[in-house]
Amino acid sequence: MKVEALQGLLSARVLCGKADGEFEGVYIGDLLSRAMSRVEAGCAWVTIMANINVVAVANLTEPALIILAEDVTMQADVLAAAEENGITVMTSPMSAYEICCAISKMAGE
Repeated sequence: MKVEALQGLLSARVLCGKADGEFEGVYIGDLLSRAMSRVEAGCAWVTIMANINVVAVANLTEPALIILAEDVTMQADVLAAAEENGITVMTSPMSAYEICCAISKMAGE
């Protein structure tokens, strides 16, 4: 699935990175210790966590992008670290549940 297709679908805006890639699958979760063992490379990770540890977990697990639910944003230093590490981050006003439902519909599931 195309990352750029998510922007309109989720009323999302890109905070850093590029929205020109693809993703396969979704992981939703905020507990970072759990995310470290569950986020798969190339997936979309949906969370409300926005601290520097999210960037660290993303560096380990290599998701295609992070989607911050509920209009959560990252502080400038966290976004700079994400950008430096090539991590795409977008934010959506939708809840994590709504985001996953929308992606499921997009995928035709």
